[in-house]
Amino acid sequence: MLIRLLSYAHQYKKYTVAAMLCVMAEAVFELIIPLLMADIVDVGVANGDTRFIFQRGALMVVCAVLALILGIGSSRFSAVCGQGLGAELRKEEYRKLQGFSFSNIDHFRTSSLITRMTSDVTNIQNAVSSGMRPFCRSPIMLVMAVGSSFYINPGLAVVFFVAAPLLGILLFLIIRKVQPQYGKMQQAIDLVNRIIQENLTAIRVVKAYVKGDYETEKFRQVNENLQSISEKSFRTAALNMPAMQYVMYATILCILWFGGGMIQAGDMQVGELTGFLSYVLQVLNSLMMISNVFLMLSRSLASGARILEVIDEKVDLTDEQAEDRQVTEGSVTFDHVWFKYKKDAKEYVLSDISFHIEAGQTVGIIGQTGSAKTTLIQLIPRLYEATRGQVLVDGVPVEKYPMKHLRDAIAVVLQKNTLFSGTVKDNLKWGKADATDEEIQEACRIACVDEFIGRLENGYDTQLGQGGVNVSGGQKQRLCIARAILKHPKVLILDDSTSAVDTATEAKLRRGLAEKLPDMTRIIIAQRITSVQEADQILVLDDGKIHGIGTHDQLLETDEIYRDIYESQQKGSLEEAKEVAE
Repeated sequence: MLIRLLSYAHQYKKYTVAAMLCVMAEAVFELIIPLLMADIVDVGVANGDTRFIFQRGALMVVCAVLALILGIGSSRFSAVCGQGLGAELRKEEYRKLQGFSFSNIDHFRTSSLITRMTSDVTNIQNAVSSGMRPFCRSPIMLVMAVGSSFYINPGLAVVFFVAAPLLGILLFLIIRKVQPQYGKMQQAIDLVNRIIQENLTAIRVVKAYVKGDYETEKFRQVNENLQSISEKSFRTAALNMPAMQYVMYATILCILWFGGGMIQAGDMQVGELTGFLSYVLQVLNSLMMISNVFLMLSRSLASGARILEVIDEKVDLTDEQAEDRQVTEGSVTFDHVWFKYKKDAKEYVLSDISFHIEAGQTVGIIGQTGSAKTTLIQLIPRLYEATRGQVLVDGVPVEKYPMKHLRDAIAVVLQKNTLFSGTVKDNLKWGKADATDEEIQEACRIACVDEFIGRLENGYDTQLGQGGVNVSGGQKQRLCIARAILKHPKVLILDDSTSAVDTATEAKLRRGLAEKLPDMTRIIIAQRITSVQEADQILVLDDGKIHGIGTHDQLLETDEIYRDIYESQQKGSLEEAKEVAE
């Protein structure tokens, strides 16, 4: 997994190589310094040779300066490589997300996806930026320092065969315990992000229901959960330092004990012991750095696994069967279509749906809440894939069209209207990036946006807040419809997207669509009978099944569900009118 993650930094390979070369050269110069220091003590000081002392001292300064320069270079190149890897991972995750179908996105929580693209990626890029130097330096320092120690005094160097395995065992026990905790910590961050996201998205509802204290308590619980897991993880990881220091100081004491005895016996010189201790410190420091690298690695691997889950998610909607074709007319056919959101679900959401819509027709879809109206229309632009049966546009199965062309030919205004930060014109141009002012104004006239655009502060150049918070629900719906019209689609689907618009404006909008865009197929999902009663045909859905198809008059005579909805709405309208009159 680590090799695969690092493969995303292939274009930063030269920086990686440069950083490694700098680290290795730096280590060599640092390892030369103790040898020069031993010569100064054993030769220069012992013989009183001032000239020799200054020569070796000058060489030590040169080695130290070169090591400093190389250290700065390695840090710079490591940072470039780490940040570049993070950028590539985020880019790959985001690219994969753009190809996800709705069912793919349903596998992950939005808060979790945000954490995987931010916190998890940051863990990996920090591990590379901070860990490359000790990762490359420590093995070199370890091998060369041990070799130099054996060169100075093989007998005394045997102490490493006791210290090194002990350090390895301690490191293994710590990492085995801390690695699963890092994964739990990232999941706890997901929960915190989820609560924050839900609260900010629904802040008006929270304030309207005076649930601020309740939301604060929810946040407190997940925040304390994150704190508890983090403390436990870092408390375990913190054992690494005292364990390493305990072994290190015990090793130094043993070397001073045995080395002192050797000096008294005349088997070792003071300069040799001084140089030997320098190498011992380098060996033990190398082992400590290696242990820190493994701790960083264990955390980055936990994050890497979460990132690869997103990257490896199999996209269930692809263009594998697509041919080079485009939608030309806009007829829609459902041929015995069955659908369920998950393959292992026991029940189908849509069952045996069959109907045909001619190009240019206006079709209404009505039914009680939960009758799967929205699910049905989402199969047309392949936002979901039919489980059984076929959905056809212009007589061709939708999977035969490239998704880009299919969705470009089918405009969907969903129940949840979304506007982005930017000007009104910027949002409208999502429908057509190169639209002229005349085209924008025409689309706005059809969608009745012209009724309120002049009242906005700067007209089409008015800045919309995030999600379009500075326009009303009805205005937001009409802007979204204008954006869809601007695409000049072959099929326009309005999914209850006029619910916040008054009936007079809605009627005007329907007339505008019929008069200005007569060749466009229109599919209207609505709760109000008045929204669909003039349609060429109306589909009545009940529990994911077609209960009736026909015109308004035909359904009033033959379909009891349609008749019940009509009568209840008529009764409500009469009672409302009576109350107003009184």
